[in-house]
Amino acid sequence: MNSPEPANASISIIGAGPGGLTCARILQQRGIAVTVYDRDPGPDARNQGGTLDLHADNGQVALREAGLLDDFFALARPEGQEMRLMDPTGTITSHQVPAPDELFKPEIDRGQLRNLLLDSVQPGTVHWGRALDMISGPADGPRRLHFADGTSIETDLVIGADGAFSRVRPAVSPATPEYTGVSFLEARFSDVENRHPEIAELVGSGGAHAADGERGLFAQRNSGNHIRVYIIQRVPVDWISTHGLTAEDTDGIRAVLRDEYAHWSPRMRQMITENDGPYIDRPILALPVPHTWEHNATVTLLGDAAHLMPPLGVGVNLAMLDASELALALANAATVDDAIRTYEKTMLPRSTETAKTLEHGAEHLLSTDIPDFGGDNDAPPQE
Repeated sequence: MNSPEPANASISIIGAGPGGLTCARILQQRGIAVTVYDRDPGPDARNQGGTLDLHADNGQVALREAGLLDDFFALARPEGQEMRLMDPTGTITSHQVPAPDELFKPEIDRGQLRNLLLDSVQPGTVHWGRALDMISGPADGPRRLHFADGTSIETDLVIGADGAFSRVRPAVSPATPEYTGVSFLEARFSDVENRHPEIAELVGSGGAHAADGERGLFAQRNSGNHIRVYIIQRVPVDWISTHGLTAEDTDGIRAVLRDEYAHWSPRMRQMITENDGPYIDRPILALPVPHTWEHNATVTLLGDAAHLMPPLGVGVNLAMLDASELALALANAATVDDAIRTYEKTMLPRSTETAKTLEHGAEHLLSTDIPDFGGDNDAPPQE
């Protein structure tokens, strides 16, 4: 089959996260029709996660191409760029305070970013409740998408923007995410200025990190007077069940954490044991490095589906940059096949280089030196 012109092609994006929606927005701006399929039953089906930063040299580049940069700055929190490095007593050992006009990587809640992008695409672009089951059809197309509800559709291009556990990835690669040996346990705090003032004072306007070489904490201010704390440990992936507990056993997990962090100061342990509601277990996964695949004329990947890495400030930024570059390639190429080649020629080397740099980055989360968290640390995002 001859590869179609992008303007005449049926283009399907799997995943309505920041990457998928950025790609859809830029394609529509350039007159190219696209449909997004997402497994969630609706846009408000689940919490989108914590805060993240968008960097001037990637995430903001994509928003500029999407015509949404001013809207982003209207929502973003430049003060969230503040970073405090502490020791286990709570003593500040390093303090980075952004300049009043600093806009290199302001923070925005993941849900706010998602809503900004959702509101920017044409009504009906996203088809909710469409969980992809598998892809069939010849490599040169057309492809058929089979959904869990028993329906299927034919398409000329499948763009996998469906995150760590991508159902599109198997069409081009056998790779699966692997556990890094480091796990996050998320704890949430609400109405912090009134209900948790000491924690609010410790964290400040942005993020605060402390570690002792074996375990750590990363706390981060969110909008709406919320703080999320990520309890970071080098543990087996099934560490909760090996203690005879379940993720819902909040009191039992707290007892384990009190033992693990017994030598930390009481004011730091507040961030571990005074959370509102249950913990959320978030083991840190990554794809093998390098992760590449043979070119395919009808399927490609972006974001975590293509290059899942440890959460060190690159995930959403790279996903949105991927999305922008893929959409622009489709807008400027003679055929879909040509566009994919152009996109992957840039994306794959870039993601490989970044992944090599961060290959053992999860270990840095336990380091007593300040890590480059950025704010994009809400791992693993489930798209």
